[in-house]
Amino acid sequence: MKEPPQENGVIQTTQDQHSSISPPSTVSGAPDDEPFSTYFEEKVPIPEDVTQMFSFRKLWAFTGPGFLMSIAYLDPGNIESDLQSGAKAGFKLLWVLLGATIIGLLLQRLAARLGVVTGMHLAEVCNRQYPTVPRIILWLMVELAIIGSDMQEVIGCAIAFNLLSVGRIPLWGGVLITIIDTFVFLFLDKYGLRKLEAFFGFLITIMAVSFGYEYVMVRPDQGELLKGMFLPYCEGCGPAQMEQAVGIVGAVIMPHNIYLHSALVKSRSIDRGNKKEVKEANKYYFIESTIALFISFLINVFVVAVFAEAFYEKTNIEVNAMCNASDSPHTDLFPLDNSRLQVDIYKGGVVLGCFFGPVALYIWAIGILAAGQSSTMTGTYSGQFVMEGFLNLRWSRFARVLLTRSIAIFPTLLVAIFQDVQHLTGMNDFLNVLQSMQLPFALIPILTFTSLTSIMNDFANGLVWKIGGGVVILVVCAINMHFVVVYVTSLSSVALYVLAGFLCIAYLCFVGYLVWHCLIALGVSCLDVSCLASRVSSNIPSVQCLKDRPTQMLAVHTTCWLSKNGGNSQGVRRFVVLNSFICFQRS
Repeated sequence: MKEPPQENGVIQTTQDQHSSISPPSTVSGAPDDEPFSTYFEEKVPIPEDVTQMFSFRKLWAFTGPGFLMSIAYLDPGNIESDLQSGAKAGFKLLWVLLGATIIGLLLQRLAARLGVVTGMHLAEVCNRQYPTVPRIILWLMVELAIIGSDMQEVIGCAIAFNLLSVGRIPLWGGVLITIIDTFVFLFLDKYGLRKLEAFFGFLITIMAVSFGYEYVMVRPDQGELLKGMFLPYCEGCGPAQMEQAVGIVGAVIMPHNIYLHSALVKSRSIDRGNKKEVKEANKYYFIESTIALFISFLINVFVVAVFAEAFYEKTNIEVNAMCNASDSPHTDLFPLDNSRLQVDIYKGGVVLGCFFGPVALYIWAIGILAAGQSSTMTGTYSGQFVMEGFLNLRWSRFARVLLTRSIAIFPTLLVAIFQDVQHLTGMNDFLNVLQSMQLPFALIPILTFTSLTSIMNDFANGLVWKIGGGVVILVVCAINMHFVVVYVTSLSSVALYVLAGFLCIAYLCFVGYLVWHCLIALGVSCLDVSCLASRVSSNIPSVQCLKDRPTQMLAVHTTCWLSKNGGNSQGVRRFVVLNSFICFQRS
């Protein structure tokens, strides 16, 4: 099939052609035929197999992006959330982890479909669908989320180096090592995309073996584990357990991962003009993502179960006594009182070493190192995709990696220099809140654009996905906002309350703007004021105004734009906010 007509990023479709959005336009002065890529200069070919409804050869060809995406579910922030869940609530919150992983899978499905159907990732679509100011604000918010996640990942690697060296490598030294080796590993794709994906698979295997070893050694109660996983209850839970449940959802569903997955699926050779190929790609990507997230869920369960079985309801004095008996040098981490044990990634390794020997500590540190290193690399890719998509950058590979690494390196180094490895819990709480606040800036756009037939054509969300997706995103955002409110109210400072109030007003206004666009995309036509004006001037019936007839809508919109700008169509793509907005008012 021929590719559909495309011009400067403006959405165009025909009835016979499936693809519905153009590739990224070039920046001023750049040649039109310059390739646009971040890490996949090659595309993995898909084998032809027309005789089978399901082919393992094809599934293998599509395997890769889902496993890179799943690493965000295994980063040090998730591992810390897992061990705290086990230590505070035992097995009682495993059902929350299961539910959050399923919700994450559904959201990743939307991200993958957007990339497959349009040939563009979420940041690129945002660049073409939102006006300049909202687009820049959206980019800054997503960058904040990436920086927060990156800091946790780099600090996680540094803690692993500290544990493996028995404290000889300080936190700042571990940060520098992580940054240097990340640069080295990121250029593995020069040797082939499949080799890079295999390396990530190797890191996931290390995590599975490391945390699986801890699981087998502790031998948790399987009946309690299954009960906690499939019975949604939390008997005897208080505010601490409820806050931990909220933290699980916030740790599992990460905003930058939506942008990442929508870009990774572009690495396969798919004819977007062929509806059958696109449908097949969506199917195999969903199967691969399901397998990848199932494996990541099992690894998370290993961590929760280890700490639920061994350290649930343990007190500091009990742990102190065990560390004394095992001649651990970290006994002073646990005061001689009867308060409940509080653990993080660092203390988690220490208590494993006290109870199960130094081998358990070193294997734990190896698992944390694999989690931190892999998630740091995928976080860097996320930064590249987001920056290139929103700003349409055309830089060399080294310049892109250097910039995205530098954005997170300075705050991370400052934390590593001025914070002790034993006192990072407060910083992690702040970074979790930061990422929770950025969640709407990924979930709302992905639901908006995958619901528009003018962008997704036959693969747009149906009524069930629109309603279900809207409800899921509302619940997830509400849960995370509760986490933010709990954190802010614990600050006990009037000045911080006032500052939080002003920031909250600006934040809610921008979220409201995104929600307004999303509701119109979902079919709430009464909110589209500009549609009413164009309907009157063009004699378009009310119902037809929001029907997805891209060619007709584009003609009306372009006429409206040209009448305001003296026939200059060069900037049309910047102002196509949504195709349902016929004549967006902008001076």
